[in-house]
Order: sequence, then structure tokens, then C-alpha cells
Amino acid sequence: MAIIATQMRPGMIIKHNNELHSVFTVEHRTPGNLRAFIQAKLRNLRTGAMFEHRFRSGDAIEKITVDEIKMEYLYNDGDNYFFMDIESYEQTALNRDTLGDSVDYLTPNLQITVEFFDGKAVGIDLPQTVELTILETEPGLKSATASSVTKPAKTETGLVVQVPPFVNEGEKIRVDTAEGTYLSRA
Repeated sequence: MAIIATQMRPGMIIKHNNELHSVFTVEHRTPGNLRAFIQAKLRNLRTGAMFEHRFRSGDAIEKITVDEIKMEYLYNDGDNYFFMDIESYEQTALNRDTLGDSVDYLTPNLQITVEFFDGKAVGIDLPQTVELTILETEPGLKSATASSVTKPAKTETGLVVQVPPFVNEGEKIRVDTAEGTYLSRA
């Protein structure tokens, strides 16, 4: 199935140079007066080699159709992340190398899709947005309104997101999983 580069998301499996690759990070860049491009970090599923590749925004990318099973994220033990099949209650463990930056969006009981290729778990498909609780941030300002001013906030998963000044510790925020950016309060 062909998609355009701007629809690429972390955790997807794509075919690039006749090899299967897992997408680790996707960054949309628009440098000054130049054309926009997508900087993606890919991992070759056969060799395990990591590399970065630059795609033009309109490039056609072949997304690999994999077996998708609805699972629920349970917990992590070091670099292993455990998922449970919702129907059969069978557990699957994936390591951090397989998941990449997707681990920054995993919260207990999150419903996701685990992708299998030839019977082996190769990645996950995250929802478009996730809700995360803020653990650390600077104190909020009562008079602050939405503006271009932001402050860093550390979430429960360790992800640091730039948020508006009116957001405080303990609040839940909605984060875009494709860009890793703040969308709104939850």
C-alpha cells in the first residue's frame, strides 16, 4: 500500500530499497525558504542497522501490510515491554530496540495494534493521540493565555513536551504521537 511521506508514523513498517524497515522517528522539517522534507530514522529488520533518510514530502512510500493484532500494553521490565492479546490473553514481549521512540507514548492499559510479519512481532501502531500526565514543569501563570510562549514539561513516560505556560503539574495533556507535540489539555 503506497502512502505519502507525510503520513509516515513511528512504528510503521515500510519497504525502502527493497528491504523491510521499521520507522523509529519522523520529523517534518521546513527549513527557511526551501521545500519541506521528512527526516526519518529507520531500522533494517533483517540486519538491525539504524540509519537516517530524508524523504521529500510528496514521496510515495510502500507501507508493508502486516498481521495486526489488537493488544493492551501492560508494563515494562527494563528494556522489555509486555503486551497482552485482548482476545486470547496471550502475552508478547517486545524490546526497546524494536519499539524505538514509541515507548515514550506507552501508558498502562493503552490499547494499541501490534504488527506481526512472518509470525514475529516487528512493531506497534500507536493511536493518533495519547493522554499523558505531567510530572514536572515550572509553575503555571494564572494570567497566561494561549500564546507562542512555551515551557518544557516532563510526562509520566519520560517524554519532554513543550506546553503553554498555563499547564501545571499533575494535569493530563493530549499529545500527538506523530510529532511528539502538545495538542490540548485532556
